[in-house]
Amino acid sequence: MLTPVDPTTTPAWTTLTKLHADLRPDLRTWFAQDPQRAERFSYELGDLFVDLSKNLLTDEVRDALAALAEQVDVPGRRDAMYAGEHINVTEDRAVLHTALRRPATDALAVDGQDVVADVHAVLERVYAFAERVRSGQWTGVTGKRITTVVNIGIGGSDLGPVMVYEALRPYVQDGLECRFISNIDPADCAEKVKDLDPETTLFIIASKTFTTLETLTNARMARDWFLTALEAKGISTEGAIAKHFVAVSTALDKVAAFGIDPANAFGFWSWVGGRYSVDSAVGTVLAVAIGPDGFRDFLAGFHAVDEHFATKPPAENVPMLMGLLNVWYVNFFQAATHAVLPYAQYLHRFPAYLQQLTMESNGKSVRWDGTPVTTATGEVFWGEPGTNGQHAFYQLIHQGTQLIPADFIAVATPQHPVKDGEVDVHELFLSNYLAQTAALAFGKTAEEVRAEGTPEEIVPARVFAGNRPTTSVLAPALTPSVVGQLIALYEHITFTQGIVWGIDSFDQWGVELGKKLALEIAPAVQGDEAALEAQDSSTQQLIRRYRAERR
Repeated sequence: MLTPVDPTTTPAWTTLTKLHADLRPDLRTWFAQDPQRAERFSYELGDLFVDLSKNLLTDEVRDALAALAEQVDVPGRRDAMYAGEHINVTEDRAVLHTALRRPATDALAVDGQDVVADVHAVLERVYAFAERVRSGQWTGVTGKRITTVVNIGIGGSDLGPVMVYEALRPYVQDGLECRFISNIDPADCAEKVKDLDPETTLFIIASKTFTTLETLTNARMARDWFLTALEAKGISTEGAIAKHFVAVSTALDKVAAFGIDPANAFGFWSWVGGRYSVDSAVGTVLAVAIGPDGFRDFLAGFHAVDEHFATKPPAENVPMLMGLLNVWYVNFFQAATHAVLPYAQYLHRFPAYLQQLTMESNGKSVRWDGTPVTTATGEVFWGEPGTNGQHAFYQLIHQGTQLIPADFIAVATPQHPVKDGEVDVHELFLSNYLAQTAALAFGKTAEEVRAEGTPEEIVPARVFAGNRPTTSVLAPALTPSVVGQLIALYEHITFTQGIVWGIDSFDQWGVELGKKLALEIAPAVQGDEAALEAQDSSTQQLIRRYRAERR
């Protein structure tokens, strides 16, 4: 096993430590003294324009961060990932989400298998299925076409598909709707199916092993609802499951036992982590919704960013630079959180998607060789769409005591160009996107507040310190390709941070203990007294209270 480089022992870390100690952030002055600053710290990434100039960044800091990437071998580990080496060391697996979007003309042999050929074989099956549903060729048990597709999954099998579906709603075929069930709370399933017609509903069960507790519980509840609803309409249920349920899974025996035709199961591989799987067969629901051509465009967006990340040196590599900036803020400014603020309502689930991607990947306290980390790792990702967030939590970002780096994402061309009188509403919206980063960067001095005639006693409350770091991302429009580019951008940001910190960003052992304990506690909740006595006193108390109050 290759031992990770301790970043704190590198010359670049020493340089960054001194630069931080000497740094007196002053974005007002930096911009005033350097008319080329915005241009120098802005980059093209596929269709994305990325402006890093309002970060706490100087040429010296950028160069030291790029040197840090070289000294901990981010480029080498990146190349190992692309080549299919088993960089997920705790599970002894390759990490090949980038292979999911490579063109069919490529070839990549991993463990004796051409993974690109395998990917495209599955994609062609997914596309053929999607076309059958979209065209009406696939019909339900009574011969009616499908109008609603319900995806049942959890984690990466839900967060990715639902986020992309919401982002690309304008591209969804007319007359087709998708819904998503993930939470094991019965209310989720009940609410999602209560107004559906079983004759026109198709369910996709997404579980690689077909054993995920939440997914299979929801699948059984959905199946019970479906069969009951058919019977209530006087329709025979014989053979109905195979007409209305398909699977994203490799466990064909379990799929068949459920009643699904194994021919309608679409697989993926151990080298695809759940939070990196939306561009695999897990995205089958998306291929149905936006069509094979839309899904191909989606994959092409990923691949454009993959190529940039694979070929650009650290100082010109946008995902790498953004990941290194996050390290700069976490390890030198003690930033504990990072806000992602899309000024695009269709991206309203993007921050939630990034929570799993970033926090499940980099929420680690040991390095990939099992030794303790030598720095703080990870940060809490969060956010809401603008302008809603402006009226909720921006107060803390502007005037709070914590440094909160923030990414602002917007598109130039809206899906719904509307005017309010003579005012272009999207331009009003984008004015807020631009104003917020300017306000965070440049603030407002006491002298400026006084000049507005503000009473002296409330001047301090109206001062904005400024020098709050932001990154601005602007895309031409929210197309399938652009959504793919945004996802790939943050995948590689996350990778970069993980390599600097020396952690395995591709396992998730932290989610296992709670799931294991839930299985052990379940008998106690269900009335097993011996199991109850085995619990701690707090758990016992809560279970007894639950039993007393359950009606």
